[in-house]
Amino acid sequence: MTTRMRKLAVGVSAVTGLISSYVYMKYNNNEKIAYASWTTNYEPHPTAKWDYNWDHMEPKSMVNPKKLKGASGDNEFNETLERQTSKALRHIVLIRHGQYNTLGLTDNERVLTETGRKQAELTGIRLKELGIPFTEMVKSTMSRAQETGTLISKSLPNIPVTNCDFIREGVPIPPEPAIGNWRSEMKQFYQDGARIEAAFRKYFHRADPSQEKDSYTLLVCHANVIRYFVCRALQFPAEAWLRISLNHGSITWITITPSGRVYLKVLGESGHFPPSLVTSYP
Repeated sequence: MTTRMRKLAVGVSAVTGLISSYVYMKYNNNEKIAYASWTTNYEPHPTAKWDYNWDHMEPKSMVNPKKLKGASGDNEFNETLERQTSKALRHIVLIRHGQYNTLGLTDNERVLTETGRKQAELTGIRLKELGIPFTEMVKSTMSRAQETGTLISKSLPNIPVTNCDFIREGVPIPPEPAIGNWRSEMKQFYQDGARIEAAFRKYFHRADPSQEKDSYTLLVCHANVIRYFVCRALQFPAEAWLRISLNHGSITWITITPSGRVYLKVLGESGHFPPSLVTSYP
């Protein structure tokens, strides 16, 4: 490359790294070779590649071909594989509880504020307007989630409701970057993390092969739990959970496909509130 061309490449790099990378590669060693830009040469890091067996329900991982011997082995293997393959979508819609009273000393005293009750009612109305055919509602057993779910049920009265201790609020894993002296709270991370991870494994997986229709599960829970679920479902570093902010009464929607791919359709949607009701902190 001539001195003039090198200067040109450096000058262009000040404007855009994409163009400088392309020009340098094209004229490197005076060879006119049309290398692709970094966008097409890019190879993801091994840790960034999607794990299709993240829920341990990948059909091929559930069938042992060595047990299927004989001339009909291949056919039997394919038939068994087909029986183990999911056919429906699983939709998980997560609702953060409404604003609540943080001055209460016990969970029973930490009930929704007037703003929080309005948020819960409007979220219920919004879910009804969306026309989602919910299969079930699962509520955290904490007071603020219980009350939020009950107010949502006013708009969705025919959805079966159950309670779950696993999705109670907690701290799932030490965040990165760290905030405060989290090392002094390692016992809490150790206890809460196992429970919240168990909740993820319970609710986040592809549909059972016997499920014929798409399902829609409504989880009414808490910000830390939802943020952790989002990171885990998308195979992002779980330590990134605290980088996500969620408004009270907001809607998050995750879809799990039969192939094991996961899509985040909505994150923290709160556009159904007037500005005066949009809150994030107590």
